[in-house]
Amino acid sequence: MNTNERKMYTCLIILTIITIITANNNPFFQAEGKPTITTTKESDKLLTEIKTNAKEYEEEPEDAYVDRVWKKTPGRNGRKVNIEKSYKKMKKSGQFNDSLLVFDEVPPSVSLHELPSSPIYRGHPEKEMVALLINVSWGTEHIPTILTILNKKNVKATFFIEGKWAKENKNIVKMIVEQDHLIGNHAYNHPDMAHISVAEMRNQIENTNEIIEAITGYRPKWFAPPSGSFNDQVVQTAHELEMETILWTVDTIDWKNPSVSVMINRVIKNIHPGATILMHPTEPVAQGLETLIDEIKQKEYEIGTIEHLLSEER
Repeated sequence: MNTNERKMYTCLIILTIITIITANNNPFFQAEGKPTITTTKESDKLLTEIKTNAKEYEEEPEDAYVDRVWKKTPGRNGRKVNIEKSYKKMKKSGQFNDSLLVFDEVPPSVSLHELPSSPIYRGHPEKEMVALLINVSWGTEHIPTILTILNKKNVKATFFIEGKWAKENKNIVKMIVEQDHLIGNHAYNHPDMAHISVAEMRNQIENTNEIIEAITGYRPKWFAPPSGSFNDQVVQTAHELEMETILWTVDTIDWKNPSVSVMINRVIKNIHPGATILMHPTEPVAQGLETLIDEIKQKEYEIGTIEHLLSEER
């Protein structure tokens, strides 16, 4: 190696060393795995404030449990402040603003489906949501009107369908599913479930599941006993079939043919967080559903399917 080559080689070594030493102070250098946000004194203060206040806004998750009165009750996700995302939303103003906090949900340790067999009456008592439960074994003529209203108001309901009815009204069942409503099981021919044999209980539920699955491709996970008649064995049978037994907390009593105003007042008077609202495809429901939905929303309740209501989402 001649003298010039040695000089060039030495210079390259020196430049390499300088680059390595000064890299962490180079504003254009980004070390792998390091945060992409550089902070000033002011932003450091904001980041510290977010971290300091985070605990005040965080909530622990709540496990699902069996209540003495309300029986099986879903749990609820907790929430934890996402420091990085919250900081990014606040850094423009440079000031702490709790309305800009971003949360991650934290699931509970015990979920609803891990509990022993027990009926379900309501969602989590602090969840600002209700579910419309529409039990179907008659009233076919009113279903198109009800579906039109639900679509117009962007509301999803849960239709508990009798197996025999489903077999005779396949197109309507398909229409319900195509509009993204949830289908549940309402037994095969509306028996008094509490007063039949265990074998017949199983037949009523399984036959209906098979009919609905053949029509929709979906096997129901939710069972509503006709007329709310059940005993422990009914609930256990559904549980063994990997289904939950659903009842209700608010009844429209639409089958008594009340006036629309009486029906709506009854619901609004008794509504609560986590409510399950029982109805049927009757004339009062067809005439009053749109107004009922508006009044429920005015109470600042979201309306969703039973599956959504019983989920652990906040």
